[in-house]
Parts: sequence; C-alpha cells; structure tokens
Amino acid sequence: MATTTPSRGRRRAPSRMTRAAGKAAALQKPRVILALLLLLALTSVMLLDGYLRAEVGGDERVRSNASSSKVPDKVLDGGPILSFRGGEAQSQSVPEKTIALTFDDGPNPTWTPQILKILEENDVPGTFFVVGSMVSRYPSIVKDLVNQGNEIGIHTFTHVDLSYQSDDRIAREMDQTQLALAGAAGITTTLFRAPYSSEADAIDNYSWPVYKKLGEEGYTSVFVDTDSDDWKRPGVSKIIKWATPSKNKGASVLFHDAGGERSQTVKALGTYIKKMKAKGYTFTTISGAIRQGNGQNAESGQNAQSGQAVQDGQQPGSEQSEQAGGQVPGGQQGQQGQQPRQEGQLGQSGQAGGVNSLQAAHRTATGTTLYEGKALVAAVAVAEWTVPGLATGLAVVGVAVMGRFGMMLILARRHYRQRNKRRFSWGPTVTQPVSVIVPAYNEKECIANTLESLAKSTHPIEIIVVDDGSTDDTSQIARDAARSFGMTNVRVIRQENAGKPAALNNGVRSASYDIVVMMDGDTVFEPDAVHQLVQPFADPEVGAVAGNAKVGNRNTIIGAWQHIEYVMGFNLDRRMYDLLRCMPTIPGAIGAFRRDAVLEVGGMSEDTLAEDTDITIAMHRGGWRVVYQEHARAWTEAPASLKQLWSQRYRWSYGTMQALWKHRKSLTDKGPSGRFGRVGMPLVVIFQIITPVFAPLIDVFTAYSMIFIDFQAALLAWLAVLCVQLVCAAYAFRLDREKYRYLLMMPLQQLAYRQMMYLVLIHSCVTALTGGRLRWQKLKRTGEVGTPAGVS
Repeated sequence: MATTTPSRGRRRAPSRMTRAAGKAAALQKPRVILALLLLLALTSVMLLDGYLRAEVGGDERVRSNASSSKVPDKVLDGGPILSFRGGEAQSQSVPEKTIALTFDDGPNPTWTPQILKILEENDVPGTFFVVGSMVSRYPSIVKDLVNQGNEIGIHTFTHVDLSYQSDDRIAREMDQTQLALAGAAGITTTLFRAPYSSEADAIDNYSWPVYKKLGEEGYTSVFVDTDSDDWKRPGVSKIIKWATPSKNKGASVLFHDAGGERSQTVKALGTYIKKMKAKGYTFTTISGAIRQGNGQNAESGQNAQSGQAVQDGQQPGSEQSEQAGGQVPGGQQGQQGQQPRQEGQLGQSGQAGGVNSLQAAHRTATGTTLYEGKALVAAVAVAEWTVPGLATGLAVVGVAVMGRFGMMLILARRHYRQRNKRRFSWGPTVTQPVSVIVPAYNEKECIANTLESLAKSTHPIEIIVVDDGSTDDTSQIARDAARSFGMTNVRVIRQENAGKPAALNNGVRSASYDIVVMMDGDTVFEPDAVHQLVQPFADPEVGAVAGNAKVGNRNTIIGAWQHIEYVMGFNLDRRMYDLLRCMPTIPGAIGAFRRDAVLEVGGMSEDTLAEDTDITIAMHRGGWRVVYQEHARAWTEAPASLKQLWSQRYRWSYGTMQALWKHRKSLTDKGPSGRFGRVGMPLVVIFQIITPVFAPLIDVFTAYSMIFIDFQAALLAWLAVLCVQLVCAAYAFRLDREKYRYLLMMPLQQLAYRQMMYLVLIHSCVTALTGGRLRWQKLKRTGEVGTPAGVS
C-alpha cells in the first residue's frame, strides 16, 4: 500500500531547545503507546469476532464409531435426561404422551423469532440449547425467548465436540456461555446438550467422562428420543414424520432454529404441534418433563425406594449442589423458588407444571457473573459493528489503491512521453544566473561535499550559505571549502539559531537573482542539476519547480528501502500530480522558486513542521503553477537508523497534516487554489493519510486469514498485491534508469519497513488529534554521500 511520499528536506533542532526537545520527546511516548494500544485493540476486536465465528480456536473434529464399553448399561439404555445425584448417574425419560420440544444451535436472527412466534401462537414452550457465541451476538432474541416462558440450555460457546477438548477448554466453553446468558437475559442455566450428540445410547468412552464431570458440577445433560433431521432439509412431511414418537411414548424431540436454512423447520413446526395435540399429547420443557416424571415416581412409591427427594422448585442434582455449598453451574448461588412469571410468558393451559416449573433450570445471574456477562455482550456488540465496518472500509481502500496504481502508471507514462519529446520545450533556454540557498545547522560532515558539487555546476550561480547558529565549525569549513575549490561566488551568512524556515527566508532576502534554488546542507547536486531545474521558468506561469531527490546511501537495507520509496514517490506520484496541476510538495533537498513569488506568499512559514509542503500549497493558492523536473537530480543522505527514520517521517507526516489544515480554505477557493483544494488535497488526504492509516489493518486481516481461515488464499492475495506494487516500482525504476537489483528488497520492505511507516503515520494522527506540538530535530549525518559521480 502507498505510504507518505518521501520528498522532504532535513529538519533542524535549535540547540538552545535541548531541554525543551527532551521534554517534548517525553510527551510523545504516551502518544506512541496510545497508537500501539489502538492497533492492539483493533486486533483484539478481530480475534474476538473470529472466536465468535469459530475461526479462531475452532475445532471441527467430530468423533464417531467409538467404543462405549466404559459407559454403564443403565445409562445407554436409559432415558434422554441424565443427571448425577450424589455422584451417581440417574437417567430419566419423558412421561408418556408428553413432548419436550428442543431446538439446537441458536439463536438466529432470521429463524428463531419465527419459531418463537409459532410457539406463542400455539401456547407451547420450548427448550432452546443455545450456542454461547450466538447468544452474545443476538442477546435481544435470548431475552425475548426467556420472557416468553421458554427454557434455555447450554450447547457450548463455539459448538465443538467436547470429547476432544481439555478440561480447561470444556470449562471455558461452559463458563463463557453462562456469561453470555447472564449478559443477555440475566440468567444462568443447569441444562446442557453436547454438540453432535443424539440418543443416550450414543455416549462413548470419550464423551462419558465429560458428562460425568459436568454432572458433578450440577449440570443435567439432555439427549433426544426423536430426531426430526430437519437440518437435512428433507421436506416438511418427512420432518413431521421423523419427529413423531412411536405409539404413545413421550419424547425429547430435536429441531434446529439455526445452523443453516431453516424454512422447512418453520413450516413443519406449526403443523407438527397441531397434529400431536390432536393425538392427545401435551408439550413441556425439559424441566417440566423432569417434574412430571418425578411426580409420577412419587405417586407410585418409587421415589421413596430410590431415596430421591425432589422438593418444590429444586432441580435434579440439587442435592449434590447443596452438598457442594449450594453452588450451581457457572458459579451462581442457588436460589429458592423460581423465576417470577413475567408479562408475555406462556400460560399453563394444557401444560403440566406451569410457568415456574417450565423455567426450573434457570437461575438469576447476580454479582460478578452478571456484570462480566454484560461486559462480554457489550464487547461482542463492538466487534459485531467494528469488524464488518472495517472490512467494508478496507475493501473500499483496496479498490481506491488499485485505482491509484493504475492512474499513476497511465499518467506517469503520459508525463514521461510528453516531457521527453525532442520538440518539447518550456520556452527559451533559461541562462541567467540564479541564487542557490544552502541553510546549514551543524553540517561540518557534509557542507564541503555540498559546495564541491555546486562548484561543478554548469549553470551560473551564486551560493548563499546561511549558518543557522551552528555550534560546530560549519561556517569556517564552508569558507575554507570555497577557497579550496576556487569559488568566488560563495557568501556565508551567520544568524542566531532560528530554524530552517528563518534561514531560508534570510537567504531569499539576500539573493541577488530572480530565481532561487533551495537545497539542504547534506545534499550534493549533479553538475547540470541547477540548469535542468530552472528551465521550466521559461514558462511565465511556473512559479516553482520540484527536482528529483535521490538516496545516496542506498547500500544498506534501510537505505535500499528508502531508495525504493523515493523512486516510486517521485517518478510516479510527482508525474501524476504534475499533470493534474496539484503538486503537494517541493522537496527541501532540491527545489526552485521565483523569488518574487516566495515573497508574495509570505516566504517560508514557521506555522508547520513541513515548510516545504506549506510553501508549495501557498504557491498554488497564489495562482502559480508548480511542476516536476525529473532531470534535475540531487543526492541526499537518508536516515541511517530506524530511530532517525521514525523521527524524520513522524515530522513529515505531522507537518503534512498541519499544512493541509492550514490551507483548508482552498477547498472553496476558485482558480488554481481551488483546483488544488478540490483535486490535490483530497488525493493527499486519501492516499497519504487515510489509506496508510488503514493499511496496517489490511496486513492484520491478511495475517489473520493466513492463520485462521485459508493460508493459501490469503498468501496468494498478498502476493498479488505485491506483484502490482513490483510492476509499479519496476516502471518507476525504468523511467529513472535505476538498477532493478534493489527491487529484490521490496518483499522485505513490505514486511518490515512499511509497517514502521504505518505506525509513524498513526502516531502522527494521534498527535494531531490530541493537540501535540513537535519541535525541529536534526538528524545525525555521516557525510558519506560525496560527489554524484561516486554514487552507484
């Protein structure tokens, strides 16, 4: 993805501001941390959303054909309701001519409300075994479900086969679902149905320990007697047929309200209920079936023989829970009595046990569980809105970036052909002398090389070195170099330290000629650079010219990365901006201006950290044309360390934002100013600020997809984008006649260097939004960039 266009000159820090700069740096650290925390938060939101959708931590394994040799026969041959009283397995069946409608895999925003409506119309309750991740995504449906008088059981949080999971994972699956229920409806539950389970005789040696463990914790596991197999979508008639129990047997009947397209289930359910009522069946919940069965056992004396004591409002397994200190599943304190009947709940007509019995499995969530549950639901709501929104935004950004690449290639080719025609001319050759202004602050390592390159200029020039309060020997070295090279056209002006804009303004005021060339004290010009740079001034509409700054110290990894960035930034971006007449920045390393035009717009401003962008926009607003001259080449020393690079790019990014904000009124101006405001400014904002801000998320999404979704598809997509960038870079290298070998560093640049540039921009945005202020800072120079002839 595109990053901020590299084109700036070097920055300087006033020496008297050392302490203030240190204090400012200390203030920047919280903003860096805030930027990193923001990226971490977005990553966490993605992971949460992926966990809810079973992309993160999902396990699709389903065990089959396992032995059941360790499972007691009374359990395998018993009913669909399994509890553990006193640590001993107890099976129970649904009473005759009674149906407990159960629904798995919900809630679903499309199908669950339709099923609830059918149940309400037929005055029938259901028991819904919900998936915790779905509960947290659709809490309002769960609340409606409970308010209507239906019962809820747990179907794990991510719908995994628990027989494959560790004890910790099982505990998380249960506890997280309890939290989701607490946050959605203010309850927890004691009912459980394992994903991929069916009848009790399907319990095997691997799942049996899971049921025992959960039973000892107070859960009642629920299986099925009759499976509608509605998930197969066999047709309404077959769903009804398969859901009908044989003879007059009672049954726990399985339907699904989620997990796929459930229109056949919805159509079959109402007919099925009417059919079974006509046969004399009554409908209840799992808790209602348990109470009916216990009541029948008590009447026949079986209750006394088995030693079971089922009290009013007490859930099977509660004796064991009381022995454990009154704890119930999910860590909730057991409560006497049942949930109060609420308006809108089902009545008792035709139902055994009434509303209180129907909801006997529910416990009111209180204390920490309630608040943690609400926090979970709130976090999921944020993820549910954020991730799709980001995905949409990134899709738009991706399309925009690809469109920009295409536009750059087309316009760059057009620009190259136009400016390199034999007959192309700006007008009469410009031969009059020009003033070259060299602002310098502590440039003892570089200033001699800079003057040596200017001594070889093929164009008549005067050189004005403005020493901005250097504390080293910059001024003396400049004078000595001028004498050594036999240069009589060099003036050295000393001023108190006031910053680069003030030094440039001093040079402009002292200039003897109508055209001024501005460069940095660490930059070297090719012999014909000045001559090439000033030729566009033959056109009276041209007020400023951007030269072609190149990285001189490119033989390191960091230097090579910046070299790629510079070549792409200049040879594609600048060509495009030139043809669109909305050049945003003249590089501080090599640029030329009409002296009168600079004075007319108020000179170099100290209002922003990007005086080069500021003056360029001011030239547009003053009605002047700004162009790019590719043949005017200068070689500059790029930052040699990541720390220096971060410092430089941070200032560039923040300064660009300042300059755009300062000149925001150009959006409503007329003429050239309005053209920049309505064409150039949106391009800069979109592709140098917004796009790079979103770009880290693209990488995060890519990494996420590689790890959790489809590695091959994500890798191919990343390689495709890299290929597009390589094509653009290769074309830029061709236009600038650069060696292609540096492009071998581009994949590594995308993995490391680009990420740093994104973080720099995010840091700058945070600083801008928090009202921070940054001072000039000088980069450490080595002077290794010598004369142009020595650059490879």
